[in-house]
Amino acid sequence: MLSKKIVAFGLLALSTLAQAGQTIDVYRDPNCGCCKEWIKHLQDNGYTVNDHVEPNMSAVKQRLGVAPRLASCHTGVIDGKFVEGHVPAEQIKLLGKRPDLKGLAVPGMPMGSPGMEMGDHKDAYQVIGLTLEGKDEVVANY
Repeated sequence: MLSKKIVAFGLLALSTLAQAGQTIDVYRDPNCGCCKEWIKHLQDNGYTVNDHVEPNMSAVKQRLGVAPRLASCHTGVIDGKFVEGHVPAEQIKLLGKRPDLKGLAVPGMPMGSPGMEMGDHKDAYQVIGLTLEGKDEVVANY
């Protein structure tokens, strides 16, 4: 009986490690400092980051299907889905549970979002999911 519990715990731990060790590709402008801070946020939350410096971010966003209304300064890609802007790591995990979403976005650059921390100032912001039908859906409020 004890060995079954140990095996179950081990499988749960391996599943958690596999999820935490996911790789995300991040595309960013070479002159953007907040992009580097967001990358650090992802790494601090267990993601492996492939950092791609891009001279033409508009082309990257267009290729990935990021609508201009959802745009921010950097774009991530994980499991074929986009992560636009300063999306918190905890919300990125949602993508694996939501096959109906093309991606997630935090439009603009709200103060207090991951990578945009500046003292105690925090703007309210939303994490927007883009459905396969092209509709926006608020998935989290901060």
